[in-house]
Amino acid sequence: MSEGETRQSEDSPQAGAVTVSDVQELIRRKEEIEAQIKANYDVLESQKGVGMNEPLVDCEGYPRSDVDLYQVRTARHNIVCLQNDHQAIMKQVEKALHQLHARDKEKQARDMAEAHREAMSHNQGQREGLSPPQAFAKVNGVSPGSPASIAGLQVDDEIVEFGSVNTQNFQSLHNIGSVVQHSEGKALNVTVIRRGEKYQLRLVPTRWAGKGLLGCNIIPLQR
Repeated sequence: MSEGETRQSEDSPQAGAVTVSDVQELIRRKEEIEAQIKANYDVLESQKGVGMNEPLVDCEGYPRSDVDLYQVRTARHNIVCLQNDHQAIMKQVEKALHQLHARDKEKQARDMAEAHREAMSHNQGQREGLSPPQAFAKVNGVSPGSPASIAGLQVDDEIVEFGSVNTQNFQSLHNIGSVVQHSEGKALNVTVIRRGEKYQLRLVPTRWAGKGLLGCNIIPLQR
C-alpha cells in the first residue's frame, strides 16, 4: 500500500456513515499488512538472520558475500513502509470503532424517545387488565459496534419475542440460534422489556469484526 493510498483510505470513513462492513474491511487490510510484514521478516531470517540492523559489510568494510544484499535491502525497505501502513490502518480502525460506538449511543437515544409512545400504549393495556408479555430470555452482555449494539439491545433487556421465537414456543437457546443462522442479513423483529417498558427493535444478524452474527450474550430465564 502506497502513502497515497493510505492517505486516501484515511479520508474514506468521512464519505458516509461507518458500517460494520467498513470495520471488517479495515481489519482484513490490517491482517493483510501483518502477513506481508511477517513474510519480509522471514526473508531476513533466511539470510543468516541479519534482521533490520545487522551490518551488511564485513570487518574489512567489503559487502558481505554470505547474504543476498538485494533481498535484504528490499525486505528491510518493505518492512519500514509496511509498518507505517500498519500504524495508519490501526488509526483508521480505532476511528471507525469510535464512530460506530457514538452512532450506537445516538440510536439508543432515539429508541428511548420512540419507545415512550409504545410505553403509553403498554400502560394503557395494563389499565385495561391486559397482562404484560412474559420474557423467556435476558441479554447478559453486548459488544460495542456489534449488530446487537447497533440494533439498540442493552444489558438486562428481557426478551419476549425474537423473530419467530416467543414465550409460547421457546424451549432453549437453540431456538434463537436457529433463527439467527437462517436470518443472516435479514431484519428480525425483537421485542424486549427494559425497566418495565416494552421496546420494539430491528436486529440484522451480520458478520462483523467480532465472533458470531449478533455480538451479544443471551441467557434463558427461569420459567
